[in-house]
Order: sequence, then structure tokens, then C-alpha cells
Amino acid sequence: MVEIDILQLVDRLEELVDRGTRLPLSSKVAIDEEAFLNVIDQMRIMVPQEIKVAREVQRDKDKYIAQANEEARRIIAQAREDAAKALDEHELRAVAMQQAEQIVARAREEAARIRVGADDYAESQLRELAQVVGQLEETIRNGLRALEADRKAFQKVASGPEATTPGQGSNPSDRAVAKQPSPAHAEGS
Repeated sequence: MVEIDILQLVDRLEELVDRGTRLPLSSKVAIDEEAFLNVIDQMRIMVPQEIKVAREVQRDKDKYIAQANEEARRIIAQAREDAAKALDEHELRAVAMQQAEQIVARAREEAARIRVGADDYAESQLRELAQVVGQLEETIRNGLRALEADRKAFQKVASGPEATTPGQGSNPSDRAVAKQPSPAHAEGS
């Protein structure tokens, strides 16, 4: 299966606009609605996949934290076991306690370092995902606005000349527009 990312779908939307038909006397572009909706459907499929990736990042973070906690518990247990063996004499007990505290401190520092690293990684991944989703939302909004503007402009052009009866419009450009076939008729031919 070929994997398509969100940015490739955004590029497809741009291509649709570039390949669209320019409406006369305006900066509007008519695009293939079916192709546009197809790309939007693919985007709807991709966004949950991006969210799934973010959830996997979160699970990885939780796994690393659990591993760090487990390692800390193991080290603490080992330190306690080592300390218990040294309890026979007072001096050995003091040394063992000091070593155990050092081991516990190192384990806590290591666990904290791993947590910070996991949090930083998860945060960077989530920020990157948020940026991609934000760009996607903006592209979709722009596309929808452009479609709505094109639709309104087309309706205005399509309804204007038909509203006048033959001979009413004295403007030559009105007669030229009235003679143009409607887009629905042009698509059917």
C-alpha cells in the first residue's frame, strides 16, 4: 500500500486549483468537484492516522516511564538487598546505607532524566502533529471559501443573463454572456 501524507494531499488540492478553469472576467477558478471531494475524503482518513501516531508516541512515552520506574525499583531492591547483607557490623552498615542512598539517588536521577526525555519527545511530536493539523485545517477552510466564492460567482453569472428577456439588455457584453452555454450544459457535451 502506498502511503500518502497530509502534505501530499494539500499539494493535490493546489494542483486542482492550478488545473482549474479560470472564469472569464474574474480571478475565480472552477475546479473538478469530485476530485476535490476525493482529496478531502482522503484527508479525513489521514487525520485519524496522524492522531494514531500521536497516541503511539504517548504510549511509547508511558512505556519508557514504566521501564524507568521498574529499573529504579530493581536498583532500589538490589541496594536494599546489598545493604541487608552488610548489616552484620556497624561500619559495614554505615557504608552500605551510604551506597544504597547513592544508588537510589542515581536511580531517581536516571528515572527523572528518562521521564524528561520521554516528555520532550512526546511534546515535540504532538507539537509537530498540531502544526500539520493546523495547516490542514487552514487549507481546507481556504478551499471551502474558494469553492463557496466560485459557486456564488458562478450563480451570479449564470442567473444574471437568463433573468433578462431577449432584446432587453442593451449592453453588448450582456448579450455575449447570454450566448455562452451554461457550465452544466458544457460539461454534458
